[in-house]
Amino acid sequence: METIAIKVDEDIAKAYRAANPAEQLKIQQLLNRWLKQTLQHRPLDTIIQDMQTQAQASGLTQDILNDILSDG
Repeated sequence: METIAIKVDEDIAKAYRAANPAEQLKIQQLLNRWLKQTLQHRPLDTIIQDMQTQAQASGLTQDILNDILSDG
């Protein structure tokens, strides 16, 4: 296995750090499986497009997204 860094919301990072090692391992395994399935079964462009569609359906507009990205 390799280690990568993925940016997450502050609340997620705090919860992960507060979890005990066994819970952290379960989270790592779950994310690893999800990423593997997601990236192997669909092209990344399709995944991104699906995420954009879901975000728009949830009320995330391009303007809001631009504001979020410019704050990062």
